[in-house]
Amino acid sequence: MRLLLTSAGVKNTSIHDALVDLLGTPIADANALCIPTAAYGHPQGSPGGAWRFITGRSSTPMCELGWKSLGVLELTALPSIGDERWVPWVQEADALLASGGDAPYLCHWMRQSGLAELLPSLDETVWVGLSAGSMVMTPRVGEDFVESKPSITGDDITLGVVDFSIFPHLDHPDLPENTMADAERWAAGIGGPAYAIDDETAIKVTDGTVEVVSEGHWRLFTP
Repeated sequence: MRLLLTSAGVKNTSIHDALVDLLGTPIADANALCIPTAAYGHPQGSPGGAWRFITGRSSTPMCELGWKSLGVLELTALPSIGDERWVPWVQEADALLASGGDAPYLCHWMRQSGLAELLPSLDETVWVGLSAGSMVMTPRVGEDFVESKPSITGDDITLGVVDFSIFPHLDHPDLPENTMADAERWAAGIGGPAYAIDDETAIKVTDGTVEVVSEGHWRLFTP
C-alpha cells in the first residue's frame, strides 16, 4: 500500500499535497472509507468521539477533506457479514482513513476481520493513518502507547508493514509526557528505527521509500 502516516491528520498544506500525490488524483475525485475502530479501544474513546471523527467535527482533519464519497468501515462488524460483502468495498476505495485510539486494539481487529491479510493486494490504495491509525503499521508501539492495559493482544506488537516505529504528538501542549526527552527514552526501548513526530508532521511511504513531510518538527532515532 501507499501510506501517509500522520500524528493528527491532514493538518497543513504540505501533508495535504502529499496525500494528493499519493492518490494521484484530486481528493474531490477519490472515494474513501473511514475506520473508527481504534477509538473504541482507548479508555477515553466514546461514541461521541467516533461521531466527530466520521463527520469531520474533530480537530484532526481526515473525513472533512472533500472526498467524492465517504463511507464507514467498522472492523468489528466485518467477521459477521462475510468477505464477499466487505472485500469489494475496500478494493473499490481509493483511501482508507484510520482514526486514532489504541493501536494494538486496531491491530487485533485488522487481523480478526481479515483486513490485515488483504492489505498486500491493495497496490493502489492509500492508507491515511491518524496517531494509532499510523502506529498500527509499525512493528511495535512500545508499552507507553498501549492505551488499554492489559493489551487485547497481550503485547505491543503491531503489523510491521513498515520497519520503523512512531512516537506521535511530540511536544503537544496537552500531553506533558510527550516531550523530546520522553521520546528519546521510548525510542531506546523500541529496538529499531523510530520517528518522533509532532502534529504538523507526517511520514509518506511509497514503494518502500520513506519521506518525512513536515511544517513542524520531528526526529529520527536509530539504534
